[in-house]
Amino acid sequence: MAREKCVLAYSGGMDSTISTVWIQENYNMDVVTLTVDLGAGPEIVGVKERAAQAGAIQSLVWDVRDEFVNEYVFPGLKAGAMYEGVYALSTALGRPLMAKKLVEAAREVGATAVAHGCTGKGNDQVRFDAGIMTLAAHGDPLKIVAPAREWGMTRDEEKLYAQKAGLELREVGSDQRVYSIDRNLWGQAIEGEDLEDTWEAPPEDAFSWTRQISDTPDEPIEVSIGFEKGVPVSIDGTLKSGVELIAILNDLAGEHGVGRIDHVENRLVGIKSREVYETPAAVVLNAALKALETSTMSREQQRVKDNLSAIYSDMVYDGRWFTELRTNIAAFMDSAHEFSTGDVRVRLHKGSCIVVGRRSPFSLYDFDLATYSTTDAFDHEAATGFIDIYSLAARTQSRKQTHSERR
Repeated sequence: MAREKCVLAYSGGMDSTISTVWIQENYNMDVVTLTVDLGAGPEIVGVKERAAQAGAIQSLVWDVRDEFVNEYVFPGLKAGAMYEGVYALSTALGRPLMAKKLVEAAREVGATAVAHGCTGKGNDQVRFDAGIMTLAAHGDPLKIVAPAREWGMTRDEEKLYAQKAGLELREVGSDQRVYSIDRNLWGQAIEGEDLEDTWEAPPEDAFSWTRQISDTPDEPIEVSIGFEKGVPVSIDGTLKSGVELIAILNDLAGEHGVGRIDHVENRLVGIKSREVYETPAAVVLNAALKALETSTMSREQQRVKDNLSAIYSDMVYDGRWFTELRTNIAAFMDSAHEFSTGDVRVRLHKGSCIVVGRRSPFSLYDFDLATYSTTDAFDHEAATGFIDIYSLAARTQSRKQTHSERR
């Protein structure tokens, strides 16, 4: 009788590799690995060989970069999704897509279970589990296996387990720091080692996308980003796909030291965690789109969007992507950005991203109304009547209710 199958989210690192063996031994299941390429770069090379070495009966590698950018990253950008005002949700935006692909792969290969490498005190376990359970709600139920949450091994014990299983894992020197890094096209999250001490500055060897300020160019660079309905479509007038545009901005902004985030973050599970991120393109695009919005949205639209942005960010961070409320908020963001078309010019220099120009055919900025020059078209005399009506309620309340002796 054939064994049941489990589809494992597989990065090729030590945790996911020993999970391949552990699931076979502890659940008596055949393992199919699924590597979802969100733009992780060279780490994806050799994953099929490592999975086979660990005993996987099949190894799937799916390139979903375009889907990630168009269906997750850019909707998040339009929503102003910055958790606690600073984190562009690079990892959090990738998890619902990975959960979706795990369910799709399970249905494709006839698996009865899916697995991921999340621990018991992180946010990702919630994002994966909630997404998987929601997406699988209308079909055959899928068991969720989380080896790292179950086995309780320390890092050294994991290495011993790998050796016992005969796995050849990439080794580093004993004097070299080993960070836990989650990387995709929208950014990378860096944890572990010296970063766990909130008083210590992040060591330079923790960063790989952004230069330290002393190594950045002395001269600034200006970049023009074109948007259509809130979606970035061009750099310096040249149309680019979303994947290309983000990759270019990661390189340009990273070279000038833009995109480092050092944040003590409130995790969903109730603990605070020191998180270090590199998100060069995300920092630039969020700043640029925010600047464009100031020209194309009314004050009321901006205020409502800002309020909903905080709710949307929390929902993404908390693993509630596949909910009707998030869909409702996304619909508002699409509508609010109906006229967010135009160009924004940013200056990158010594770790800073400064907006220095913006223009749009739908801009609500009217030069003749705003100027103090001879072309001023504003009716100054109308201001007196406006102020009289504007202050009427306050004057009435003062006369009727406020006594001079209480002042």
